[in-house]
Amino acid sequence: MNLLALNNSSYEKIIPQKNIDSKLFYFGNTLKNTKGISINTALTYNTTTGYGFDMNSASNATINSNTFSTVKPTYFSVKIPEGNYQIEVVMGSSEKQTNVTIKAESRRLMLNQLSIQKGKTITKIFNVNIRTPKIDDTQNVSLKDREKDILNWDDKLTLEFLGDVAIQSIKITPKDNLTVVYLAGDSTVTDQDVEPWASWGQFITNYFDNSVVVANYAVSGSALSSFKGGNRLKKILSLIKKGDYLFVEFGHNDEKIKGEGNGAWGSYSTLLAEFVQSAKDKGAIPVLVTPTQRRAFNENGTLKETHGDFPAAMRTVAEKNNVALIDITKITTELYETWGDEPSRKAFVQYPANTFPGQVKALEDNTHFNSFGANEIALCVLKGIREIDIPLKKQIQKEVPYYNPKKPNYISNWTLPLSNRFEITKPDGN
Repeated sequence: MNLLALNNSSYEKIIPQKNIDSKLFYFGNTLKNTKGISINTALTYNTTTGYGFDMNSASNATINSNTFSTVKPTYFSVKIPEGNYQIEVVMGSSEKQTNVTIKAESRRLMLNQLSIQKGKTITKIFNVNIRTPKIDDTQNVSLKDREKDILNWDDKLTLEFLGDVAIQSIKITPKDNLTVVYLAGDSTVTDQDVEPWASWGQFITNYFDNSVVVANYAVSGSALSSFKGGNRLKKILSLIKKGDYLFVEFGHNDEKIKGEGNGAWGSYSTLLAEFVQSAKDKGAIPVLVTPTQRRAFNENGTLKETHGDFPAAMRTVAEKNNVALIDITKITTELYETWGDEPSRKAFVQYPANTFPGQVKALEDNTHFNSFGANEIALCVLKGIREIDIPLKKQIQKEVPYYNPKKPNYISNWTLPLSNRFEITKPDGN
């Protein structure tokens, strides 16, 4: 029987699980005949038990008769091996209405502000990819120093609960039959670990159905060459299977690589073709994504073309290799120009001094998105998916509306709760 060890029997009671492949946690101070682990106090995560409230948030959680509740950002972590997991969360309070937002790992949005009436119980299911740097006994992904302590690369699943929350149970089940969408890209794609930075890869997770999981290997500051050199492509290829997807978006940092043989029509095109063929060799479906535009306006309200020949080179590679392409450069041009110069600022990390803890200077970034902007770009990518001939478009949740960049959303209607972890230093790359 696969039971977690305890170092303090007064903290929780373990009831044997019949399904050893799942981990099931019940919260409440009234002992029940459950089939999982009953947590009756707000215990802090430690490596011995392998579960608990994390990130110094245990004091935020109140254990009630059959839930834990919180109104502050609260993290619950469980030590599990690398893999893809289905997470089933049962929510709701008999005493009050609640509103629940859930993020996983490095702020991947899984549930967006679900309102639950008093006395109602709702179950939500979503999928999370858990990974480690290890490829095999001799090879690892080369992590940057800033990545080594982030939630994406540790040895546990971390769920972040925000809003006015009441959680009854959490069930974690390994799932081997999911369609995996692997993301290769730079800072505009990666799971940004801390506020106020964000990217589309950590918001698109909220829009697929329960047959899909997103595995985001993008990293800030990367070009095609450094992504490959850091063994990230090798790691993806060690896992990717027939029917999975490899989305590839690069350009922002590739533009800075000078010298003979480089440039849009040189190493950039060659490496794109290599990424494409590597995915095809595994039976996976490659999708090329042209780079998101920078926020740089001409005086007449049109957008400057800051990417040179790189979008055109990617379009050419897609055509030559008969590969699906999403022209995010074109879509985001339409988006920013529809917003206009001033409103478009609200989609980027542009904030006056002292908006965030420790921020003594204004933030003026025209490349990196905040959460609102990242979500808009994710909607742009979904628009692209729906317009190309790949089965993945049928795995977008049916209730997700079609997105029109000429009729975008505005930040005045954006209410997603902020995580409570901040960093003022901008991500690598531009």
